[in-house]
Amino acid sequence: MNSTKSTVPARPAAERSIRLRRPFPWRRFGIDACWMVLIVTLCAAIITWGFGNGNHFLGNLVISACIGGFAFGIIDGIRLAFWGEGNRPGWLPFACIVAVGVPVGQIAGARLAAWLLGVQLTNLHTLGSGRTTGMLLFTLLATGGVTLFFASRDRVIRAEAAAAEERARAEAVERQALQAQLQLLQAQIEPHMLFNTLANLQGLIALDPARAQHMLDQLIQYLRATLSSSRAERTTLAQEFKLLDAYLGLMSVRMGARLSYGCALPPELRDVAIPPMLLQPLVENAIAHGLEPTIDGGHVQIAAARHGDLLELTVTDNGRGLAAGPGKPGTGVGLANTRARLHALFGAQADATLTPGDGGGAVARLTIPLNFAQP
Repeated sequence: MNSTKSTVPARPAAERSIRLRRPFPWRRFGIDACWMVLIVTLCAAIITWGFGNGNHFLGNLVISACIGGFAFGIIDGIRLAFWGEGNRPGWLPFACIVAVGVPVGQIAGARLAAWLLGVQLTNLHTLGSGRTTGMLLFTLLATGGVTLFFASRDRVIRAEAAAAEERARAEAVERQALQAQLQLLQAQIEPHMLFNTLANLQGLIALDPARAQHMLDQLIQYLRATLSSSRAERTTLAQEFKLLDAYLGLMSVRMGARLSYGCALPPELRDVAIPPMLLQPLVENAIAHGLEPTIDGGHVQIAAARHGDLLELTVTDNGRGLAAGPGKPGTGVGLANTRARLHALFGAQADATLTPGDGGGAVARLTIPLNFAQP
């Protein structure tokens, strides 16, 4: 019991130590110092031509730089050391810092400037003298203007940071929603293929057990090959065509000579990245609705081609054609889910269409941009 109580305050202490060890924001301090250089130059110009006769600008610049440098180092250094970048201290502690920084900067800066210039500037660093009081008021006004400038700038930085964080959060939520949508669509496609194959296998068992066993062996090999690919976010055309070749080989076990197929993949497109399992449902539809219902079967041709910045993928069959209607009942997720996946990934840049073939049959055509992230 005692050990449990002793560990309770450990976490706040650790958090306090982490805050104390926060590194000093030297980059922000350097940026503020660059602004301070411009401001002290402006102050020197005002003193020279606004309150003087236009002489001794360099001397006034040295004096302004020394006083402003000391005041800036104290005020901005303490602010950044204790409150960090992007945080603003309360008005009361900040007023106390200014109340210390301005007179210290005035006196120390004037003494340093006198040493650098080799002149006597006792009227600038002696408390009680009229000019010292006037310069203190001028330094205070300049410091107030600089403080308002930095406060406004920090407020803008905080607002921009908050807006950027909100945009990042919204984009993360959108990406998660999109990923969930794509996973749901892909999860619907995979059982679609599996159910069709198992239904075919069930019918073949009673007719030809030997071919059914061969088909089952091919199915196991196909599923083993597609397990990792179907869960990936992207694949290559070479891998996709290899899997389609395995699937068509599996279908040819059942259909025999009634099914022939070909794949045309140009060598320069082999490494192009695409979403996985993109052509699978289209090939299934071509066989199930175009070729399988006919006595003679037919041919399926899969091709890839480049047209400018677009990739065109086609699945062509010479089967019954679109006018004949669906060859057998299906789940209705093939082309619809493919189109939904493309629109989710690419928006209006991608499309999926199904049109009649020139010599009969049907042509399923996918158009996607070539700038899909490479694996």
